Amino acid sequence: MTRLVFERGGQCIAELEASPGDALIDVARFHDVPLHWRCGQGTCGTCAVRLQHASQPQQVEVGRKERNVLLRAGLCSTSAAASEQWPDTPETVRLACHLYVGDVPWHISLPDD
Repeated sequence: MTRLVFERGGQCIAELEASPGDALIDVARFHDVPLHWRCGQGTCGTCAVRLQHASQPQQVEVGRKERNVLLRAGLCSTSAAASEQWPDTPETVRLACHLYVGDVPWHISLPDD
């Protein structure tokens, strides 16, 4: 099991355990974490989060669909949307529906309401 800590505005709102391979959005929904979402399939952009974990910094592959949605929502630059490799840093915005829990604990920052 992997430890996940969800926060909003610098305050912890949930601490829980998830299995590696679980979709982050499903974990949040199952545990009633107040993460906003509409579609759950990566097309609306409302489940944007920021991650912090011990494996950072590193490069991660971000799919075209996620990049396009983040660009359309104004959450990444045009140059970032054109690149398949992104820096995995606490400042990088990702979509919870495109993230899968690994074996390293995550600290997940939810956007302010």
